[in-house]
Amino acid sequence: MRVLFVLPALTEAKGPFFRPIKYALFPPLGMAQLAGFLDTGDEVRIIDEHVMPDVLDGYEDEGAGLNKAWRGTLADTPDMVVIQAYITNAHRAYAIARYYRALGVRVCLGGLHVTSLPEEADGLCDHLFLGVGDAMWPAFLEDLRNGEPKPLYDSKDYPRTLERLPPLRRDLIDRRLYLVPNSIVVSRGCPHRCAFCYNSGFYNGGRRFYTQAVEDALAEIERLPGKHLYFLDDHLLGDPHFARALFEGMRGMGRVFQGAATLDSILRGDLVERAVDAGLRSIFIGFESVNEASLVQSRKTQNLKSNADAAIKRLDSLGAMINGSFVFGLDGDGPDVFDRTVQWAVDRGITTATFHVATPYPGTAYWDEIAGQGRILHRDWRLYDTRHAVFQPKNMTPQELEDGYWRSYEMFYSWTNIARASLNHERALSRWKHFGYSAAWRKLGPVWDVAIRAKRLGVTRPMIETGLGVLGRRAKPELPSRQGEAVSLPVLEG
Repeated sequence: MRVLFVLPALTEAKGPFFRPIKYALFPPLGMAQLAGFLDTGDEVRIIDEHVMPDVLDGYEDEGAGLNKAWRGTLADTPDMVVIQAYITNAHRAYAIARYYRALGVRVCLGGLHVTSLPEEADGLCDHLFLGVGDAMWPAFLEDLRNGEPKPLYDSKDYPRTLERLPPLRRDLIDRRLYLVPNSIVVSRGCPHRCAFCYNSGFYNGGRRFYTQAVEDALAEIERLPGKHLYFLDDHLLGDPHFARALFEGMRGMGRVFQGAATLDSILRGDLVERAVDAGLRSIFIGFESVNEASLVQSRKTQNLKSNADAAIKRLDSLGAMINGSFVFGLDGDGPDVFDRTVQWAVDRGITTATFHVATPYPGTAYWDEIAGQGRILHRDWRLYDTRHAVFQPKNMTPQELEDGYWRSYEMFYSWTNIARASLNHERALSRWKHFGYSAAWRKLGPVWDVAIRAKRLGVTRPMIETGLGVLGRRAKPELPSRQGEAVSLPVLEG
C-alpha cells in the first residue's frame, strides 16, 4: 500500500499569535508508532502540517489542491490516508478527509476529537477509530488484509498493552524540522482523572494507565542519538515501580531528560532523586490553580494535600527546573487570579510557565458540568484553543478572562520578573541558568523562526544538552536506600 499519515495544523498554529517554535518541538510519535505495524513493502509518508505547511496546500479553501503534494513523491494519490483530529484542527481534518474520499482513497479518522464526538465524522471517512490507536490498529490491518475491514473500531473492545510493539518508524521523521526529535513515550494515559482533562474520555472502557516493559523502553532510548530526551508521558512517575526500574537502567547512559509529574509523586519516597540521578533536569508540573476551591472543582486531588513549596524546594535542591502549568477561569477564580498566580510563580522561581484559559472539552466531566449549567457560549471548535473564553465564567466576564490570560504572559516573561524569579534559587548556577533558559524560550522568537525556516534546529541541540547537563552537575543527589522509603528533606520557606 501507499499510506499517508496526516497531522493537520491546529488553528492556533495558523493564527496571529502563532509562535513557530512551540509547534516545532515534537514529532508526531503516534503516527510513527502506527506506521511500525505496516508491512515492510508498504510505502509510507508522515505529513505534519505544523512543520510542513506547504505540502498539503489549500488551507483556507477547504481542501482545494491538496493532492499536489503527492506528485513526484509517492504517487498521484495514496491508497490510504490516516488523519489525526484534535478539537482545533477538526475542521481541517474533515476537509482533508472529504477531499481524499472524493478521490476514492480509503480514509481513516482517529484522535481525541472524533473519540469524544464520533457523530461529527459520520460520512467523512471509511473507518473511524475511537480511543487508543495502537490498541486497535493491528486488528484493523488484519481485517484489511482479509478483505473485511470494519467501519468502526473502538479501543475498549481490544486489549490495551504496550507489549511487543514494533519500533517507532523514526526514519519517517525529518529530525531537522523539530527541536526535540528525541521525544519518547513509555506509558499511556494517567492514573488521575482531572475533570477538565481532554485525555480523560480517551481511555474510557479499558485500562487508563499502563507502561511499556522496562527493557523495551531502555532499548528505544538506546536507539536515540545524542544526549537529550523528552518524555511526553502524562505522568512519568505515575507507576513508581516502573519509573524506579527505568531510572536505574538509565543511570550511566549520560542522558539529560525532561518529563512531567505531579506534586504528590515528587514528595513521595526517593523517586525524584533517582530521576535526577538518571538525568532529569526539567519537569512539567500542572499546578493549575492557586485557589483551593478551583482544585476541588477540577478533581485535582493529587495537589490538594501536597505541599507545593516543599516540592518546589526539593526540586530546586536537586537542580531540576520547573515548567509550571496554570488554568484560569475555574469557578474559584476572580479577576485577581492573574496577578496572584504570576506573583506566586515568580516568588517560587518557576523557570517557565504555560497559562491556559479553562476550556470545557466534549467528553470531559468539566464539559458535562458547564454545558449542564447552560454556560457554553458557542461550539466553534477552532476557538477551543485555551486562549479564548468559550463559556461564561462564574466570577468575571469572558473578555476579562481573555485579557487576564494575555496579561499573565506579559507579566511573567517581563525582564523584571525573569530576573526576580531567577534570584529565588539556592545556587548561583541555578539562578544564571533560570535567567538564560527563560529568556531564550520567550524572548528569542525571531532566532527560533530563522532556525526553523532554515531547517537548522539541530544546531541548537548541543547547547540545550550542555545547558541542561551543567544545571544538574552540582545537584546530583545522595541516594537513600533502594527500598523506596520516604526521605526527610529540609523544607525552607519560599
